[in-house]
Amino acid sequence: MTVEIYSATDVGRARDNNEDSVAVEADVGLAVLADGMGGYNAGEVASQMLTSFIKAELGRWLKETGGKAGPADVRRAMDICVDNANRAIFNAANTNPRYAGMGTTLVVAVFREDGLLLGHVGDSRAYRLRGGQFTQLTRDHSLLQEQLDAGLLTPEEAAFSANRNLVTRAVGVEDTVMLELHQHEVQPGDLFLLCSDGLSDMLDDDALAQLLINHPSLSEAAQALIAAANDMGGKDNIAIVLARAEGRVKPVSRTWWPFGRR
Repeated sequence: MTVEIYSATDVGRARDNNEDSVAVEADVGLAVLADGMGGYNAGEVASQMLTSFIKAELGRWLKETGGKAGPADVRRAMDICVDNANRAIFNAANTNPRYAGMGTTLVVAVFREDGLLLGHVGDSRAYRLRGGQFTQLTRDHSLLQEQLDAGLLTPEEAAFSANRNLVTRAVGVEDTVMLELHQHEVQPGDLFLLCSDGLSDMLDDDALAQLLINHPSLSEAAQALIAAANDMGGKDNIAIVLARAEGRVKPVSRTWWPFGRR
């Protein structure tokens, strides 16, 4: 199975600088997306530090292992790489007054023959479109999500909440960070969307899914998503990574038969 990957960012309609950053190492199936935060352009510094670090360090390790590392080894490499990047950003924020308080969200995806390893921190998201069904794979690390989980807000109330952008976990804000990691099956034809909240805050799931269905080309789909978010106000920077799995389904070997001898 091969994976086609396309990435794009846009400053949006309301900001002068772009604090979103993406990085892709397609030959090892690596995609990274970050949405920075902090004053005096520090968010831009944090997100670019993070995506550059992970692309360089994790990308190099994936190339060196040549796809032979097991899922547990890849998960550990992702954890270590994000921890090292977190310390670099945290140290920069605490040694340079211009960068004080900076941090960034993260979504990192590693596509392998045996599936997708997906990690995230904060409220940037990953979705999957499979056979017309659109599913959010990540769960926001945010105050709003905690209020939803506790039943303090309805989804309708959440759409207008003043706490939409308050994250409860971010890279570089503290000296340690917990990367939430999951493994997902990948089927031929699956389309994955990684995005910053500059996209997901502007368009609901139905709109995102319909745009992806209507634009089979990854580059056209990315531009259509950006244009639609901007048409809805473009209140934040927009970052997008699209990844589509291509290939044939491997035959499943049956190791047992419940109805007696065949």
